[in-house]
Amino acid sequence: MQSSLKKSLYLGLAALSFAGVAAVSTTASAKSYAKAGAYTTLTSDATKRNVQATGSNALYTKPGTVKGAKVVASKATMAKLADSKKSANYFRAYGVKTTNRGSVYYRVVTMDGKYRGYIYGGKSDTAFAGGIKSAETTKTATNPAKLQNYYLKNVSKNTLWTAPKYTQYKASKVDLYGAQKTDAFKVDQAATKTQEGSLYYHVTDVNDSSVSGWIYAGKGYVANATTQDLGGLSLTISDAAATKDNSVTVVYRDANKAQVGTATWINAPKATDTTATKAGDTVDTDAVNAAGVKFADFVTNSLPTGYKVATNTTPNTAQYGNTVYVDVVAAASSKVQLKANTVNNNLDPKDDTTAVKLTSPLKAGSNLSAKDLSVTLKPAAIAALSGQANTQIGDTNLTTISGGFPVAEVEGTTTYTDATGKAYHYQFTFNSSVFNGDNRTANYGDTLAASFDAQLVDGAASSSSSDSSWIA
Repeated sequence: MQSSLKKSLYLGLAALSFAGVAAVSTTASAKSYAKAGAYTTLTSDATKRNVQATGSNALYTKPGTVKGAKVVASKATMAKLADSKKSANYFRAYGVKTTNRGSVYYRVVTMDGKYRGYIYGGKSDTAFAGGIKSAETTKTATNPAKLQNYYLKNVSKNTLWTAPKYTQYKASKVDLYGAQKTDAFKVDQAATKTQEGSLYYHVTDVNDSSVSGWIYAGKGYVANATTQDLGGLSLTISDAAATKDNSVTVVYRDANKAQVGTATWINAPKATDTTATKAGDTVDTDAVNAAGVKFADFVTNSLPTGYKVATNTTPNTAQYGNTVYVDVVAAASSKVQLKANTVNNNLDPKDDTTAVKLTSPLKAGSNLSAKDLSVTLKPAAIAALSGQANTQIGDTNLTTISGGFPVAEVEGTTTYTDATGKAYHYQFTFNSSVFNGDNRTANYGDTLAASFDAQLVDGAASSSSSDSSWIA
């Protein structure tokens, strides 16, 4: 009987297990997939259909809930694209399908074309949601202060684009056929890439308005800067390719005849030239490069940083295809430390019994800075601060430098107070005789001391401070 019970229990369990498997199989076979409606091409403004992944949904070959849909980019991959700082990973939406369950799937492609497929976009075909969101691929930037007379630096490397690369789908290079390297361009728009932050200018050829587009602009034009980082643009006409028939190589050598720099001057033919220059021809004294610079001036302008031409070594003539050697010497520039030579805290210079008791008075011998007084040297004085390193500046140059300071009194820019809070400021007078005496043995590269006599006067300072680069 016990044997019958065991057998009966075993059979019962087996039957129960079979019933369970049957139930699971029935459920699986009954699984239903969504059905996608007809494909619709999006026809709204393409630039308004730039989108960015949110990372919440994967990308599929078909709408994700439709039978046979395969993963193109997993949810994890889409999350990486969502966090990307590259414009290439933006998407362009260009089609849509809606399933019978009301889910909208947009057909999208990355700006570089690497990923293409369907992604869940919410429940409306008029707004992006779910796995994508609208994206502004560029941001409007301020136009530069200078709008005219830009030139293409290198057409083969830095050409124009219909839009900054990867900010619009299939942004392409602009056909520059017919544009001349001497053509000037004007800037009419500026924008930065949202992801990378890089600056672009939209420029138009002033000689042919059909030639226009976007170009990388580096840091952009900076007014009054000595050098400009303009990316694919230049403020001068670019030179032609150097050949032995149109160029001269300049080699700069130090006192030991070691090469410290090179430069290449390239002739820009004039419209009136009847013959082309050839190797061995002497460079005409009126010949210029694309920037309009003569050879002799080019040699001086292209000196390696920290050097100056040695005395009487600047060449005036050269031959095409040859190398010209220019001897240079190390250069140094001195700066100026402003000092208070004498300080008079009497409001009446002739009365030495009425000194004002300031809470923090200026003291004779103390250093002054651009925060204390605003002084601008004359150009000749600034030029005289530079010369051959480790050589004495000399009396003549010291006189030129001291003559660059203002002759009249200079109002101080710092306000001082007494114990009652009453305001005063100093007026400074440059002392040229002390300047020349203090710096008589100074060499180029040394910091020079510029002495000022300070006189206290009534009232708060009204002048602004200066940050002159020659002040130490």
